[in-house]
Amino acid sequence: MSDDPQMTTGTPQPAEELRPPATEVGVLGWLNHNLFSSKLNGILSIVLGVIVALVIWGLAQWAVFDARWDVITDNMRLFLVGRYPPEEIWRVWLTLTLLSATTGLSAGSSGIGSVRMLAIMLTAGQLMLAALILVSGLGIVASLALVFGAGVVFATMLAAQRYPVRRLWISLGWLATTIAGVLLLAGLGDATPLPSVSTNIWGGLLLTMVLSVAGILLSFPLGVALAVGRRSRLPVVRVVSTTYIELIRAVPLITVLFMAQFLFPLVLPEGLRIYNVIRPIGGITLFSAAYVAENVRGGLQAIPTGQHEAAFAIGLRTWQTTVFIVLPQALRITIPANVGLFISLLKDTTLAYIIGLLEILGIGRAVLANPDYLGTQFEVYLFVAVVFFVLSYTLSQASYRLEKELGIGER
Repeated sequence: MSDDPQMTTGTPQPAEELRPPATEVGVLGWLNHNLFSSKLNGILSIVLGVIVALVIWGLAQWAVFDARWDVITDNMRLFLVGRYPPEEIWRVWLTLTLLSATTGLSAGSSGIGSVRMLAIMLTAGQLMLAALILVSGLGIVASLALVFGAGVVFATMLAAQRYPVRRLWISLGWLATTIAGVLLLAGLGDATPLPSVSTNIWGGLLLTMVLSVAGILLSFPLGVALAVGRRSRLPVVRVVSTTYIELIRAVPLITVLFMAQFLFPLVLPEGLRIYNVIRPIGGITLFSAAYVAENVRGGLQAIPTGQHEAAFAIGLRTWQTTVFIVLPQALRITIPANVGLFISLLKDTTLAYIIGLLEILGIGRAVLANPDYLGTQFEVYLFVAVVFFVLSYTLSQASYRLEKELGIGER
């Protein structure tokens, strides 16, 4: 008789499970494949790791013991809103609360991960800003207003998840929020409950966000129109669009800003004035629209001609084919390029300092001119760099999430 247990019992025994080596999976596997795949890579990884650790240790010691962060805390109001009147600063917090409510409704109703991530980042940004304001001693009211705004984002997002709002109402809500925000920040007039606040005294992060958001919202539709116009069959439309795009792309942004600041007022009718903030918004919009147009034109050219032929075959007209068939696909393709352009636009708002507007970097330079803060250049520029990094990183991550959801680059 055989001694094999399977032969004696008549039932098969499970085979012994063999697990992969510990050096091939998990953290050890990642380190083995990415940092220590060879002797040379291992040596380079160790050397660079030591250098990075020393740099981080040195920066941590400097930040804790040597840095003069009072240059930031003492001037936090200037960094946030510039010379906006302290007694009217509640308008800024109310505008931010309205923005929080609209963002929460959009995130909860759409179910799009990128929009939800923007809502979460807005919440986190408000909480971080509330902590900075509290540390700076600007008052607990402002901190509570920001915490309330963060709560509004989550409350409206949860409510919209249960009771979704239609896209039409969300679009109208964004339009109403934009109009209400402009009226709140600028005022209605000196003889009204909302006295006017001159845009000449806007500054800091407030001005940076106004310039960048207005530039993005206005340049995108203008750029799309220019891209469609450049491919138009009408010679006049095509020539005008092409001339505009090539002319604007041939000059730097600072030239356009100088023209908007100093030349536009010379050609305006007598008695008509344009606020200082409106001029750079116009310059940034006109400049960015030309680059948006080229991005969109590339997307339009990437659409196969079979799409046009199929649309014509079912009886669609040229404008219907463009609006409903070709343009949506082109805009989907150009998301990475346009988001990169918008991130560049956000950083280019610092050029407004050259024409006399004190956005967040301009405020930093003005603060450094104070003799009390000599030698604090690194603290100021590091703070400004962190602000721009957070804003740019949020846009880029939202773009990556949207690309993943739309399947861009996947077959």
